[in-house]
Amino acid sequence: MDLIERANKKEEKKKKGVSLVERAAELSGAPAAVGLGVPKSKLEPSDKRDPSSLNPALAGDEQSAKPKAFKGIGAYDPDAVKQSRVIADEKKIDDTSSTEVIALQEEQPQQSNLSAPRKQKRREEEVDLVALREGGYITPDMPPNLMSEEFRIIKRSILLNAFSKGVQRDKNSNVILVTSSNPGEGKTFCTINLALSIATEQDTTVLLIDADFSKPEVLNRLGVAGGRGLMDVVADEDLELGDCLIRTNIPNLVLLPAGRQHNLTTELLASERMQMIVEELANRYPDRLIIFDSPPVLASSAASVLALYMGQCVFVIEAEQTTEPQIKESLNMISACDNINLLLNQTRFSGSNKKFASYYGYGGR
Repeated sequence: MDLIERANKKEEKKKKGVSLVERAAELSGAPAAVGLGVPKSKLEPSDKRDPSSLNPALAGDEQSAKPKAFKGIGAYDPDAVKQSRVIADEKKIDDTSSTEVIALQEEQPQQSNLSAPRKQKRREEEVDLVALREGGYITPDMPPNLMSEEFRIIKRSILLNAFSKGVQRDKNSNVILVTSSNPGEGKTFCTINLALSIATEQDTTVLLIDADFSKPEVLNRLGVAGGRGLMDVVADEDLELGDCLIRTNIPNLVLLPAGRQHNLTTELLASERMQMIVEELANRYPDRLIIFDSPPVLASSAASVLALYMGQCVFVIEAEQTTEPQIKESLNMISACDNINLLLNQTRFSGSNKKFASYYGYGGR
Protein backbone atom coordinates (compact mmCIF):
# COMPACT_ATOMS: atom_id res chain seq x y z
CA MET A 1 0.00 0.00 0.00
CA ASP A 2 2.62 2.37 0.86
CA LEU A 3 4.31 1.89 -2.42
CA ILE A 4 1.07 2.34 -4.36
CA GLU A 5 0.12 5.50 -2.46
CA ARG A 6 3.50 6.97 -2.91
CA ALA A 7 3.39 6.31 -6.63
CA ASN A 8 -0.04 7.91 -6.87
CA LYS A 9 1.14 10.97 -4.99
CA LYS A 10 4.12 11.16 -7.30
CA GLU A 11 1.92 11.21 -10.33
CA GLU A 12 -0.32 13.86 -8.83
CA LYS A 13 2.66 16.11 -8.06
CA LYS A 14 3.91 15.76 -11.61
CA LYS A 15 0.58 16.97 -12.85
CA LYS A 16 0.63 19.91 -10.42
CA GLY A 17 4.22 20.89 -11.47
CA VAL A 18 5.92 20.61 -8.17
CA SER A 19 9.30 22.39 -8.20
CA LEU A 20 12.55 20.58 -7.73
CA VAL A 21 13.13 22.47 -4.54
CA GLU A 22 9.90 21.11 -2.99
CA ARG A 23 10.68 17.58 -4.11
CA ALA A 24 14.15 17.77 -2.58
CA ALA A 25 12.70 19.03 0.65
CA GLU A 26 10.09 16.26 0.66
CA LEU A 27 12.63 13.54 0.09
CA SER A 28 14.95 14.94 2.76
CA GLY A 29 12.19 15.59 5.23
CA ALA A 30 13.10 19.29 5.55
CA PRO A 31 10.60 22.17 5.14
CA ALA A 32 10.40 23.72 1.73
CA ALA A 33 12.52 26.92 1.21
CA VAL A 34 12.24 29.49 -1.55
CA GLY A 35 15.66 30.27 -3.06
CA LEU A 36 18.76 31.21 -1.11
CA GLY A 37 17.13 33.59 1.31
CA VAL A 38 15.42 35.47 -1.52
CA PRO A 39 11.67 36.06 -1.21
CA LYS A 40 9.56 34.04 -3.54
CA SER A 41 7.92 37.14 -4.97
CA LYS A 42 11.28 38.26 -6.36
CA LEU A 43 11.86 35.02 -8.22
CA GLU A 44 8.40 34.28 -9.60
CA PRO A 45 7.10 36.50 -12.43
CA SER A 46 4.21 38.74 -11.51
CA ASP A 47 1.59 40.33 -13.71
CA LYS A 48 2.02 43.61 -11.78
CA ARG A 49 5.73 44.07 -12.69
CA ASP A 50 6.79 45.89 -15.86
CA PRO A 51 8.70 43.57 -18.19
CA SER A 52 10.75 46.48 -19.45
CA SER A 53 12.29 46.85 -16.00
CA LEU A 54 13.93 43.46 -16.45
CA ASN A 55 14.96 44.03 -20.09
CA PRO A 56 15.32 47.67 -21.20
CA ALA A 57 15.30 46.66 -24.85
CA LEU A 58 11.64 45.79 -24.50
CA ALA A 59 10.82 49.43 -23.79
CA GLY A 60 12.15 50.49 -27.21
CA ASP A 61 14.66 52.91 -25.66
CA GLU A 62 17.90 52.23 -27.52
CA GLN A 63 19.92 54.76 -25.53
CA SER A 64 18.96 53.20 -22.22
CA ALA A 65 19.62 49.75 -23.64
CA LYS A 66 23.29 50.62 -24.21
CA PRO A 67 25.59 49.70 -21.37
CA LYS A 68 26.67 52.76 -19.45
CA ALA A 69 30.41 53.25 -18.98
CA PHE A 70 31.59 53.12 -15.43
CA LYS A 71 33.30 56.39 -14.62
CA GLY A 72 35.52 55.03 -11.97
CA ILE A 73 39.06 53.81 -11.66
CA GLY A 74 40.17 51.98 -14.77
CA ALA A 75 37.24 53.17 -16.91
CA TYR A 76 37.98 55.39 -19.95
CA ASP A 77 35.67 58.22 -20.89
CA PRO A 78 37.26 60.77 -23.30
CA ASP A 79 34.87 63.59 -22.39
CA ALA A 80 35.30 62.95 -18.72
CA VAL A 81 39.09 62.86 -19.02
CA LYS A 82 39.18 66.13 -20.99
CA GLN A 83 36.94 67.82 -18.47
CA SER A 84 39.00 66.57 -15.57
CA ARG A 85 42.17 68.04 -17.13
CA VAL A 86 40.57 71.47 -17.46
CA ILE A 87 39.42 71.35 -13.87
CA ALA A 88 42.91 70.30 -12.75
CA ASP A 89 44.54 73.19 -14.65
CA GLU A 90 42.13 75.70 -13.15
CA LYS A 91 42.83 74.29 -9.73
CA LYS A 92 46.56 74.74 -10.23
CA ILE A 93 46.04 78.42 -11.09
CA ASP A 94 43.76 78.95 -8.11
CA ASP A 95 46.17 77.23 -5.76
CA THR A 96 49.12 79.49 -6.80
CA SER A 97 50.08 81.55 -3.79
CA SER A 98 50.71 85.28 -3.90
CA THR A 99 54.36 84.78 -2.99
CA GLU A 100 54.89 82.56 -6.03
CA VAL A 101 53.34 85.19 -8.31
CA ILE A 102 55.62 87.85 -6.90
CA ALA A 103 58.62 85.59 -7.44
CA LEU A 104 57.69 85.05 -11.07
CA GLN A 105 57.35 88.78 -11.61
CA GLU A 106 60.73 89.44 -10.03
CA GLU A 107 62.43 86.91 -12.28
CA GLN A 108 61.33 88.76 -15.42
CA PRO A 109 64.04 91.15 -16.74
CA GLN A 110 63.25 94.80 -16.25
CA GLN A 111 64.58 97.60 -18.41
CA SER A 112 66.58 100.24 -16.65
CA ASN A 113 65.93 103.90 -17.26
CA LEU A 114 69.67 104.36 -17.63
CA SER A 115 70.16 101.65 -20.25
CA ALA A 116 67.05 102.56 -22.19
CA PRO A 117 67.20 106.22 -23.15
CA ARG A 118 63.94 108.11 -23.17
CA LYS A 119 62.54 108.83 -26.58
CA GLN A 120 62.91 112.54 -27.26
CA LYS A 121 60.86 114.70 -29.58
CA ARG A 122 63.45 117.01 -31.12
CA ARG A 123 62.54 120.06 -33.07
CA GLU A 124 63.25 120.17 -36.76
CA GLU A 125 63.73 123.52 -38.47
CA GLU A 126 64.66 124.52 -41.99
CA VAL A 127 67.64 126.79 -42.49
CA ASP A 128 67.01 129.53 -45.07
CA LEU A 129 69.83 128.73 -47.49
CA VAL A 130 68.78 131.42 -49.96
CA ALA A 131 68.99 134.18 -47.33
CA LEU A 132 72.35 132.85 -46.17
CA ARG A 133 73.76 132.88 -49.69
CA GLU A 134 72.53 136.42 -50.25
CA GLY A 135 74.10 137.47 -46.93
CA GLY A 136 77.53 136.22 -48.04
CA TYR A 137 77.55 132.99 -46.05
CA ILE A 138 78.80 129.61 -47.21
CA THR A 139 76.08 127.13 -48.16
CA PRO A 140 76.53 123.44 -49.01
CA ASP A 141 74.95 123.85 -52.45
CA MET A 142 77.06 126.77 -53.66
CA PRO A 143 80.08 126.39 -56.00
CA PRO A 144 83.62 126.99 -54.65
CA ASN A 145 84.68 130.59 -54.19
CA LEU A 146 87.40 132.55 -52.44
CA MET A 147 85.72 132.60 -49.04
CA SER A 148 84.76 128.91 -49.03
CA GLU A 149 88.36 128.00 -49.83
CA GLU A 150 89.66 130.24 -47.05
CA PHE A 151 87.41 128.53 -44.50
CA ARG A 152 88.52 125.14 -45.78
CA ILE A 153 92.06 126.08 -44.75
CA ILE A 154 90.88 127.37 -41.37
CA LYS A 155 88.80 124.31 -40.52
CA ARG A 156 91.48 121.81 -41.52
CA SER A 157 93.88 122.71 -38.71
CA ILE A 158 90.97 122.75 -36.24
CA LEU A 159 89.82 119.28 -37.31
CA LEU A 160 93.34 117.87 -37.08
CA ASN A 161 93.64 119.10 -33.50
CA ALA A 162 90.13 117.99 -32.60
CA PHE A 163 90.44 114.38 -33.73
CA SER A 164 94.13 113.70 -33.35
CA LYS A 165 95.06 110.23 -32.16
CA GLY A 166 97.08 109.15 -29.15
CA VAL A 167 98.49 111.22 -26.32
CA GLN A 168 98.79 114.36 -28.45
CA ARG A 169 95.04 114.98 -28.24
CA ASP A 170 94.11 117.61 -25.65
CA LYS A 171 91.12 117.36 -23.34
CA ASN A 172 87.87 118.52 -25.00
CA SER A 173 89.82 119.21 -28.18
CA ASN A 174 86.58 118.88 -30.18
CA VAL A 175 84.99 121.76 -28.23
CA ILE A 176 85.70 125.11 -29.91
CA LEU A 177 85.15 128.64 -28.62
CA VAL A 178 84.80 131.45 -31.15
CA THR A 179 85.12 134.93 -29.67
CA SER A 180 86.61 138.41 -30.23
CA SER A 181 87.62 141.44 -28.24
CA ASN A 182 84.74 143.76 -29.11
CA PRO A 183 81.28 143.54 -30.68
CA GLY A 184 81.01 144.08 -34.44
CA GLU A 185 84.28 142.36 -35.41
CA GLY A 186 82.61 139.57 -37.37
CA LYS A 187 82.66 136.91 -34.66
CA THR A 188 79.19 135.44 -35.38
CA PHE A 189 79.76 135.65 -39.14
CA CYS A 190 82.92 133.58 -38.82
CA THR A 191 81.26 131.15 -36.40
CA ILE A 192 78.40 130.33 -38.78
CA ASN A 193 80.68 129.99 -41.81
CA LEU A 194 83.05 127.72 -39.89
CA ALA A 195 80.13 125.52 -38.78
CA LEU A 196 78.65 125.36 -42.29
CA SER A 197 82.03 124.48 -43.77
CA ILE A 198 82.64 121.69 -41.25
CA ALA A 199 79.10 120.37 -41.85
CA THR A 200 80.12 119.50 -45.40
CA GLU A 201 82.65 117.00 -44.05
CA GLN A 202 81.75 113.36 -44.71
CA ASP A 203 82.68 111.98 -41.27
CA THR A 204 81.98 114.89 -38.93
CA THR A 205 78.85 116.43 -37.46
CA VAL A 206 78.56 119.91 -35.96
CA LEU A 207 76.69 121.16 -32.91
CA LEU A 208 76.48 124.95 -33.12
CA ILE A 209 75.66 126.56 -29.76
CA ASP A 210 74.57 130.16 -29.44
CA ALA A 211 76.36 131.12 -26.22
CA ASP A 212 76.08 134.89 -26.63
CA PHE A 213 73.38 135.11 -23.98
CA SER A 214 72.97 138.88 -23.99
CA LYS A 215 72.68 139.26 -27.78
CA PRO A 216 71.99 135.87 -29.40
CA GLU A 217 72.20 136.17 -33.20
CA VAL A 218 73.05 132.72 -34.58
CA LEU A 219 69.52 131.39 -34.97
CA ASN A 220 68.21 134.69 -36.35
CA ARG A 221 70.76 134.68 -39.14
CA LEU A 222 69.98 131.08 -39.98
CA GLY A 223 66.27 131.86 -40.13
CA VAL A 224 65.40 129.52 -37.26
CA ALA A 225 63.12 130.36 -34.34
CA GLY A 226 64.61 130.29 -30.86
CA GLY A 227 63.39 128.54 -27.72
CA ARG A 228 64.74 126.78 -24.68
CA GLY A 229 68.50 126.42 -24.78
CA LEU A 230 71.79 126.10 -22.95
CA MET A 231 71.04 128.50 -20.10
CA ASP A 232 67.73 126.76 -19.38
CA VAL A 233 69.50 123.39 -19.12
CA VAL A 234 72.18 124.78 -16.78
CA ALA A 235 69.64 126.48 -14.52
CA ASP A 236 67.11 123.61 -14.44
CA GLU A 237 68.44 120.19 -13.43
CA ASP A 238 65.21 118.48 -14.52
CA LEU A 239 65.59 119.70 -18.11
CA GLU A 240 67.58 117.48 -20.45
CA LEU A 241 69.91 118.84 -23.09
CA GLY A 242 68.40 116.65 -25.80
CA ASP A 243 65.02 118.35 -25.38
CA CYS A 244 66.49 121.66 -26.56
CA LEU A 245 68.44 120.51 -29.62
CA ILE A 246 67.19 121.53 -33.07
CA ARG A 247 67.78 119.44 -36.17
CA THR A 248 68.09 121.24 -39.49
CA ASN A 249 67.74 120.49 -43.19
CA ILE A 250 71.55 120.46 -43.33
CA PRO A 251 72.22 116.80 -42.43
CA ASN A 252 75.34 117.31 -40.29
CA LEU A 253 74.25 120.50 -38.52
CA VAL A 254 72.44 120.61 -35.15
CA LEU A 255 71.63 123.81 -33.25
CA LEU A 256 71.30 124.70 -29.58
CA PRO A 257 69.76 128.10 -28.71
CA ALA A 258 71.11 130.34 -25.98
CA GLY A 259 67.94 130.10 -23.92
CA ARG A 260 66.46 132.67 -21.57
CA GLN A 261 68.54 135.46 -20.12
CA HIS A 262 69.57 135.09 -16.50
CA ASN A 263 71.00 137.59 -14.03
CA LEU A 264 73.50 134.97 -12.84
CA THR A 265 74.80 133.92 -16.25
CA THR A 266 78.50 133.91 -15.31
CA GLU A 267 77.90 132.08 -12.04
CA LEU A 268 75.81 129.39 -13.76
CA LEU A 269 78.48 128.92 -16.43
CA ALA A 270 81.09 128.43 -13.69
CA SER A 271 78.99 125.78 -11.93
CA GLU A 272 79.75 122.08 -11.75
CA ARG A 273 76.65 121.32 -13.81
CA MET A 274 78.00 123.37 -16.72
CA GLN A 275 81.25 121.44 -16.56
CA MET A 276 79.35 118.15 -16.66
CA ILE A 277 77.31 119.34 -19.66
CA VAL A 278 80.42 120.27 -21.65
CA GLU A 279 82.12 116.97 -20.84
CA GLU A 280 79.02 115.08 -21.88
CA LEU A 281 78.89 116.95 -25.18
CA ALA A 282 82.57 116.31 -25.80
CA ASN A 283 82.45 112.58 -25.09
CA ARG A 284 78.99 111.45 -26.22
CA TYR A 285 79.69 111.52 -29.96
CA PRO A 286 83.29 110.88 -31.04
CA ASP A 287 82.66 112.35 -34.51
CA ARG A 288 81.02 115.60 -33.37
CA LEU A 289 82.56 119.04 -33.22
CA ILE A 290 80.95 121.48 -30.77
CA ILE A 291 81.23 125.20 -31.56
CA PHE A 292 80.33 127.89 -29.00
CA ASP A 293 79.57 131.37 -30.31
CA SER A 294 80.74 133.28 -27.25
CA PRO A 295 80.18 136.91 -26.21
CA PRO A 296 83.09 139.31 -26.85
CA VAL A 297 85.79 139.00 -24.23
CA LEU A 298 85.92 142.68 -23.31
CA ALA A 299 82.12 143.01 -23.26
CA SER A 300 81.18 140.06 -21.02
CA SER A 301 82.86 137.94 -18.37
CA ALA A 302 81.09 134.84 -19.75
CA ALA A 303 83.80 134.34 -22.40
CA SER A 304 86.60 133.91 -19.86
CA VAL A 305 84.51 131.34 -17.95
CA LEU A 306 83.66 129.37 -21.09
CA ALA A 307 87.35 129.24 -21.95
CA LEU A 308 87.86 127.00 -18.92
CA TYR A 309 86.11 124.10 -20.69
CA MET A 310 87.38 124.58 -24.24
CA GLY A 311 89.98 122.52 -26.05
CA GLN A 312 90.48 125.13 -28.79
CA CYS A 313 89.68 128.78 -29.32
CA VAL A 314 89.29 130.83 -32.51
CA PHE A 315 89.95 134.48 -31.71
CA VAL A 316 88.58 136.84 -34.40
CA ILE A 317 90.43 140.10 -35.01
CA GLU A 318 89.00 142.80 -37.23
CA ALA A 319 91.70 144.08 -39.55
CA GLU A 320 92.74 147.72 -38.97
CA GLN A 321 90.18 148.07 -36.14
CA THR A 322 91.17 145.94 -33.14
CA THR A 323 94.08 147.50 -31.29
CA GLU A 324 97.10 145.66 -30.00
CA PRO A 325 96.35 146.41 -26.30
CA GLN A 326 92.82 145.02 -26.76
CA ILE A 327 94.20 141.87 -28.31
CA LYS A 328 96.70 141.33 -25.51
CA GLU A 329 94.11 141.92 -22.79
CA SER A 330 91.60 139.62 -24.45
CA LEU A 331 94.10 136.81 -24.95
CA ASN A 332 95.11 137.09 -21.31
CA MET A 333 91.47 136.68 -20.21
CA ILE A 334 90.98 133.49 -22.20
CA SER A 335 94.41 132.05 -21.41
CA ALA A 336 92.74 129.09 -19.66
CA CYS A 337 92.46 127.59 -23.15
CA ASP A 338 95.89 126.40 -24.27
CA ASN A 339 95.19 126.21 -28.01
CA ILE A 340 94.23 129.63 -29.40
CA ASN A 341 94.01 130.34 -33.14
CA LEU A 342 93.94 133.89 -34.51
CA LEU A 343 91.61 134.69 -37.40
CA LEU A 344 92.08 138.02 -39.19
CA ASN A 345 88.77 139.22 -40.60
CA GLN A 346 87.83 141.87 -43.17
CA THR A 347 91.27 142.19 -44.64
CA ARG A 348 91.76 144.52 -47.62
CA PHE A 349 95.26 143.53 -48.62
CA SER A 350 96.78 140.17 -49.24
CA GLY A 351 100.50 139.82 -49.70
CA SER A 352 100.15 136.43 -51.37
CA ASN A 353 99.25 135.54 -54.91
CA LYS A 354 96.50 133.10 -53.94
CA LYS A 355 93.56 133.05 -56.33
CA PHE A 356 91.35 130.32 -54.89
CA ALA A 357 88.58 128.94 -57.11
CA SER A 358 89.81 130.76 -60.19
CA TYR A 359 91.70 127.58 -61.09
CA TYR A 360 88.37 125.77 -61.35
CA GLY A 361 86.75 128.57 -63.32
CA TYR A 362 84.60 129.88 -60.46
CA GLY A 363 86.60 132.93 -59.33
CA GLY A 364 87.45 136.19 -61.07
CA ARG A 365 90.89 137.46 -61.95
